[in-house]
Amino acid sequence: MGQERDIGQVEAADLVGRAGRRLRFGLANRLLVLLLLFIMLAEIAAYVPTIANFRNAWLRDRLAAAATAALVFEAAPAGLVPELEAALLQSVGARTLVLKTGEERRLLAASRMPHYIDESFDLRDPSSWGSVVAAYRTLTATQNRVLSLVGEIPMGADLIEITLDEAPLQRDMWSHSAVVLSLSLMSSSFVALVAALGIHLMVLRPVRRLTTSITAFGRNPEGAGRVIEPSGRSDEIGIAEDELAIMQQDLLRELNRKKRLAALGLAVAKINHDMRNMLASAQLLSDRLADLPDPVVARIAPKLVATLDRAISFCQSTLVYGRAVERAPKFGKLVLHALVTDVVETIAPLAPGVVIDNAVQRDFEVYADAEQLFRALLNLVRNGVDALMGAGAAPGAAPMVRIRARKEAGATVIEVCDNGPGVPSQARANLFQAFTDSSRPGGTGLGLSIAADIVHAHGGEIILVPASADRGLGGATFRITLPQKRKKTAALPEVA
Repeated sequence: MGQERDIGQVEAADLVGRAGRRLRFGLANRLLVLLLLFIMLAEIAAYVPTIANFRNAWLRDRLAAAATAALVFEAAPAGLVPELEAALLQSVGARTLVLKTGEERRLLAASRMPHYIDESFDLRDPSSWGSVVAAYRTLTATQNRVLSLVGEIPMGADLIEITLDEAPLQRDMWSHSAVVLSLSLMSSSFVALVAALGIHLMVLRPVRRLTTSITAFGRNPEGAGRVIEPSGRSDEIGIAEDELAIMQQDLLRELNRKKRLAALGLAVAKINHDMRNMLASAQLLSDRLADLPDPVVARIAPKLVATLDRAISFCQSTLVYGRAVERAPKFGKLVLHALVTDVVETIAPLAPGVVIDNAVQRDFEVYADAEQLFRALLNLVRNGVDALMGAGAAPGAAPMVRIRARKEAGATVIEVCDNGPGVPSQARANLFQAFTDSSRPGGTGLGLSIAADIVHAHGGEIILVPASADRGLGGATFRITLPQKRKKTAALPEVA
C-alpha cells in the first residue's frame, strides 16, 4: 500500500508539473494575443479604405490647386513670364496643365513634358475597389511614376487635366500610414488591456478557481476543504461550480464507501479462518447429537446440521462481499414451498411474536440455485421481521410476513410482503446498494444488496412494489421475477 501511495504521489506531481508547463502560455495569455490579433485585423480592415480615401483627397487637392492656377493663366492677357509660370506649376506640384472645352484641348502651362504617362486617373467618379488597388500600387511603387489626373473645373472649360510625379504622393501616404499605425497601436493596446482586465475579472479568474479546485481535489480528494464552494453566480460558470461541487461531494462519498468495502473485505478475510474452525467443531458435536435416541433431538439435529453446513459454506466462500467473485448459480428444479419452510424455521426462533406465513403452493417449482435463493429469501424475510420488531405492525393487526409465488407471463414471481410501516421515502433511491443507510436501527445495509446481486445473477430482477400497485399486507412488498427458462449468467459482481 505504501509503495502504491508513493507511485500515486509521483504521478500526481508529474501531472501538476505538466499542468504548470501548459499554463506558461495559459488561457489568459492566449486570449490576450487573440484579442490583439482581432483588433489589428480590424484596424487593417479600416486602414485599407482610409489610405485609399487619403490618396483621392490628396489628388483632389492637387486638382483644386491646378484649377486656381488655371484661373491665373486665363486672366493674364498676354501670358505670364516663364519664371512665374514655373513657380505656379511648382506650387501645384504639376508638370503640365491642360484645359479641355468640348473637343478642344489647350495647354496652359508646362514645365517638364513627360516622355510617357505611367497611369491615368479620372477623379470625377472613382470606384472604391479601383481606389484601393491604385493606393496599393502607389505604396509599393519602387520608382517615381508620372500620373495623369482628370477632373471637373468650376469655370468655362469642361475638364482640367494635369500630369505630376507620384513620389510626393507616395511620401505623404507613407507618413499618413505611420500616423495611423501609431494611433492604431495605442488604441488597440488600450482596448486590449481594458478587455483583458474585464475578461480576467469576469471569466478567467472564476475559471482558474475551477481548475485550481479540480487539481487540488485530484491530488488529495479526501483532504478537508477540497470541495469547491459555489459562488452563487447565475451564469454558466456558476452552473459549472454547482455541478463540480455536487460531483466532488458524490465522489468523496463514493471513496468513503469503497474504503469501507475494502476494510470489510480485509476484516472478513482475517476472521474467516478462525470462524470456519469453530463452526467445524460445532458440526462435529451436532453429528454426535444426531446419534442420540431422543426423538426431539432426532427432529432438531438434522436442521442444526443443515444450518451449520450453510454457515461453513458461507465461510468457505469468505461470506458475501468478503471475496472478489461469488460463484455462478447452479441451476436446478426445486420445490419452492420446502425451501421457504427452511427459511421460516431458520428465522422463526429470532422473531417471537411475528407470524411468518408460507403461502407458496406445495407443488410450486422454480428453476434456480437452491442455496443462493435460500439466502436471498432469508435476507428479505429477515428484513421484514426486523422492520416489524422495530416499528410494529399496522394498528389492530398482528405482525406478519408472507411469502407467496405465482407464474406470470413466462416468469416466476416471488413476493415477500409484511404489514409493517413500509420503506421510508429517503431510503428508496439507493435501496439495493451496499452500505447505504439501513431502514432499521443497527442495520448494515447489506441484506437487500445481497438479495439483489443473487437475483441479478439468476437473470432476474427485484423491485420494491410501489404502494399504488401493492396488493400485499399494507407494508413493504419486495417482488422477485425469475425467468422460467435458464439464461446465460455470470458470476456475482466484484466488490472493491
